Amino acid sequence: MTIEVRNLRFDALIPKYWHGGRRSVSTFLDGLSIFFPAGERFFINSVLAHEKCVKDPELLAQMRAFVAQEALHTREHLRYNARLRAHGYPVDAMERRVIKLLDRVTRILPPRLQLGVTCALEHFTAVMGQMVLADPRILDGADETMAALWRWHSIEENEHRSVAFDVFKAAGGTYPERAITMFGVSVVFWAKVFEHQARLMHADGTSASPKEWADLGIHLFVTPGGMTKLIGPYFAYYRPSFHPSERGAEPLLDTYRTALANFEAAA
Repeated sequence: MTIEVRNLRFDALIPKYWHGGRRSVSTFLDGLSIFFPAGERFFINSVLAHEKCVKDPELLAQMRAFVAQEALHTREHLRYNARLRAHGYPVDAMERRVIKLLDRVTRILPPRLQLGVTCALEHFTAVMGQMVLADPRILDGADETMAALWRWHSIEENEHRSVAFDVFKAAGGTYPERAITMFGVSVVFWAKVFEHQARLMHADGTSASPKEWADLGIHLFVTPGGMTKLIGPYFAYYRPSFHPSERGAEPLLDTYRTALANFEAAA
């Protein structure tokens, strides 16, 4: 898998409800963005902590590309989150809670299990990114710049989807460690996703709106309904023989790499 480092910037005047004016759908993706700065730093640190375990020159090169991609994701999501802050969302308080959670993980878990957490979360970002790329309806009607940002992030999460996993294996990571960390991560991650959604909708004054919750539910689970497509890839992770490369999407990525290059040229 090609891992290309793209130093892109997504500068534009972004409307508050950038997903075609749909409030709860816009804030669902906004809530994910709030995770990324602290999360990406955690990923980088957990991978680099095991650099001495890696003897394969190719994997070492992939690690360097992984770190570069994740650092640029951090930069762009910090800028994204600054726009959310300017719209009046409680970004600082939400980021502090994410940082506190990851600090606790760092204190409690040994380094290899921290890397297991990274593997689990990287699996989520890769399969969700593949979902975004596979079904254009997910970003249909979205602001052009925001759609390009999410597709850029989705492409790169799929390009480096195997790196943390391969480092985990090189560090002696076991199947029980991998399965246990995925189970724990699943519970905490989806609870935090719901928390972020509820807080952003509360800030919008829509948290008690059945219409807004229904709009989000339909988008996620009915039409286009991408979340239901995560079930198979999620449970595949629990197979002892699983490897992220088996869910590669190189032809799909090539299509969007071309579109991303055109976006960069027009910027």
